[in-house]
Amino acid sequence: MKMLRATFLFGILTTFSAVGQIAGSTNNVGSTPVVSQSAASPAGHWQAAETVRAQCIQNRRIICGRILKLLPGGFIVDSGYTSLMRQPLDHSWLIPGTVTTRREPNLVEKNEPDCVCVGLVFVTDPPKLRHGKPKVLDYVVLTAFPTGHFTYKPVGTFPRTVRRFSGSLPAAVSLNLQQQPAQ
Repeated sequence: MKMLRATFLFGILTTFSAVGQIAGSTNNVGSTPVVSQSAASPAGHWQAAETVRAQCIQNRRIICGRILKLLPGGFIVDSGYTSLMRQPLDHSWLIPGTVTTRREPNLVEKNEPDCVCVGLVFVTDPPKLRHGKPKVLDYVVLTAFPTGHFTYKPVGTFPRTVRRFSGSLPAAVSLNLQQQPAQ
């Protein structure tokens, strides 16, 4: 984890150091380059990354639901099965589809950290498993971080857009930084 963070930071600092040098321009008075103090500087990007990280932590949700569709980058989950968070099932984030449970009919999602996510969501970067792989109609219970939206085609020709979550905080920060408009 520390190695990944160090590599990520080194890549960001190297990239934005070069961007700052390219962004410099000459003023009319002399030949001194003028470099803007924006988010292109390493300190500005670091601050933006920390802001995004704090937002991801503040908006994290518990995804507890049934896998409806497996896709190359993750899976679609119908979240809102709160009974999956009971004692005998809390040993793994992946629960076999043979478990008997039902979706809460009147569940409303709160706007606070660690509340249960309700509705269809796309989950990327789930935790690693020692044995097996997720299958359609299995259940998941995991804490995930928001990373925007995801559009897919369920069955017909009409695309559907759902919220996208990542099971990894560093991946969520990276995805959110990629989506931010360039300064």
